[in-house]
Amino acid sequence: MARGGAAGLGLAFALLALALAQAGAQGAALGDPDYYVQETWSREPYAESPEPQPFSPPLPAGVGEEEREPRPPGPRPPKKATKPKKAPKKEKLAPEAPPAGCPPLGLETLKITDFQLHASTTKRYGLGAHRGRLNIQAGINENDFYDGAWCAGRNDLHQWIEVDAKRLTRFTGVITQGRSSLWLSDWVTSYKVMVSNDSHTWVTIKNGSGDMIFEGNSEKEIPVLNELPAPTVARYIRINPQSWFDNGSICLRMEILGCPLPDPNNYYHRRNEMTTTDDLDFKHHNYKEMRQLMKAVNEMCPNITRIYNIGKSHQGLKLYAVEISDNPGEHEVGEPEFHYIAGAHGNEVLGRELMLLLMQFLCQEYLAGSARIVRLVEETRIHILPSLNPDGYETAFQGGSELGGWSLGRWTHDGIDINNNFPDLNTPLWEAEDRPGSPRKVPNHYIAIPEWFQSENATVAVETRAVIAWMEKIPFVLGGNLQGGELVVAYPYDMVRSPWKTQEPTPTPDDHVFRWLAYSYASTHRLMTDARRRVCHTEDFQKEDGTVNGASWHTVAGSLNDFSYLHTNCFELSIYVGCDKYPHESELPEEWENNRESLIVFMEQVHRGIKGLVRDSLGKGIPNAIISIEGINHDIRTASDGDYWRLLNPGEYAVTAKAEGFTASTKNCMVGYDMGATRCDFTLGKTNLARIREIMERFGKQPLSLPARRLQLRGRRRRRRRG
Repeated sequence: MARGGAAGLGLAFALLALALAQAGAQGAALGDPDYYVQETWSREPYAESPEPQPFSPPLPAGVGEEEREPRPPGPRPPKKATKPKKAPKKEKLAPEAPPAGCPPLGLETLKITDFQLHASTTKRYGLGAHRGRLNIQAGINENDFYDGAWCAGRNDLHQWIEVDAKRLTRFTGVITQGRSSLWLSDWVTSYKVMVSNDSHTWVTIKNGSGDMIFEGNSEKEIPVLNELPAPTVARYIRINPQSWFDNGSICLRMEILGCPLPDPNNYYHRRNEMTTTDDLDFKHHNYKEMRQLMKAVNEMCPNITRIYNIGKSHQGLKLYAVEISDNPGEHEVGEPEFHYIAGAHGNEVLGRELMLLLMQFLCQEYLAGSARIVRLVEETRIHILPSLNPDGYETAFQGGSELGGWSLGRWTHDGIDINNNFPDLNTPLWEAEDRPGSPRKVPNHYIAIPEWFQSENATVAVETRAVIAWMEKIPFVLGGNLQGGELVVAYPYDMVRSPWKTQEPTPTPDDHVFRWLAYSYASTHRLMTDARRRVCHTEDFQKEDGTVNGASWHTVAGSLNDFSYLHTNCFELSIYVGCDKYPHESELPEEWENNRESLIVFMEQVHRGIKGLVRDSLGKGIPNAIISIEGINHDIRTASDGDYWRLLNPGEYAVTAKAEGFTASTKNCMVGYDMGATRCDFTLGKTNLARIREIMERFGKQPLSLPARRLQLRGRRRRRRRG
């Protein structure tokens, strides 16, 4: 009985200890300040449960020694950091070879939230740990809210910035960058790396018997990658600066490379998982691979695709485009033309890859008989130009997704920014409108390109000239140019009207239409209109639901959007598809899911408004006829066959069709809320003067003007008097 009682008592104590341990673990989870944030931000319908605490295995021998605080300050090490050395093989974390090339954790893409970043001290809020993200940009004023790095409050060896990966992760490397600033020069020249499983006990990465010193940056913009001597498994990773630029402060931006370990019980991981069911080629494609992929799509769907080029780059690379239509190669009367352009900035790679994914998706869905895609392809002529600046892309591709910085490959080979290399047609329009006289005489569309712009000596990229010729040849109705570095849709005008201002709302006469077009993309994107989303850099576009008037953001003269609106019939918008211009390959499936629906919905908007034919009394189409909408000071023109498309929001409109030599005709046209443009045809009769001229030309004579006729009669009378 004594043994049984002792055993029972021991069992009771054991059960009590287990219960207390479980309660303590649960209390620790609930006490985590990020726990409630995770529940609030959760989108998935998982049952509420405390976040499991990851098991903390002992770190491998030789990787480092335990230390609870950084070493006491000693003599400041030299600014010149020692180069990292390879660790011996016996110090590897596990006997099996780790997967090569672990991806970034996501500081730049914002997958790592602000709540996962912590620092020892900060200079001020705008320089907090949440700003220590690779390639984050500071505002022009570098104010207290949006500055360009994490900066420590003091310059000493006790400073650090850490990342909580929220799960056990195989860390493989660190990328650092200096502070984004127009006025200051701050960067870290060397640092230590420390890891932990509980954020209290830290282990410094070793190189043999001593702490390993990693070489940092030598200037503030070019990222520097340092691989760990051996992959290290932990939950937390900390950067501890050891030296910094002589005349600067401890400031850095960073990205961490690591492979999260499988943990199906980790609530945080399950909540943030993103998968796609589309069987597409999710990888980065250089120029040769891009051509091969386009060819493969063409071979898979030869009846609805055609590959062509619109010209060549400065380096002689062809600017390839893919046409997707039920009758590729020809314009069908009554069928609108749509285009997507990507890669005007060569380093904004996400748009380029989204275009390659889109053409694959449209082909596959068409072959699968998707009613929505079949209707879109059969009723629309779609053009996709995935890489407008292939020279710049090849430069960015050599740097890679994480090491190219913010601008490597942005410009053309001859140093031109294509995005604002188009002729400025806003200025002549506004100057003419402000000039004394009747504004009715001022053309509000099809404004001519200045002669100086067309000269060979003008600073115009060959890629820009190719796009202009392309847009003049094809009667595009709607277009989107994909860019990167932000999450917003910008609509024209992009140039401010008031002199000397850099920001000012400057709407077009079609502002309501442009707002709708922008919102149609932003509202169907997975993140653009999410009020809980963190801003990419400095601008919060949530007040306008993920859209912005270009001029109210920052003024740009000679943008593609403004040129397209004022010189052609095409309504063009800029679509910024992601905070990270050049995301890692592993991010492409999620980025595709973010943008897929938006890309399709935006194409469908080409069928909103009115369309029709303008013909003469014999039924022949009248090209270049002007279509005017009462109350909207912007006209469009008919194509070569007399067909037209005018984007409009729902409502009733008084529409006028007029052409030289014909009597104008006006009718009311109703635009409904259902998708599909309202048919609004016109038949124009010739004017009396046009009929007289036609009769005279038929008989080989030209009609004389009345003044000339009077002079002729006077001459005859004089000759008779003299005779």
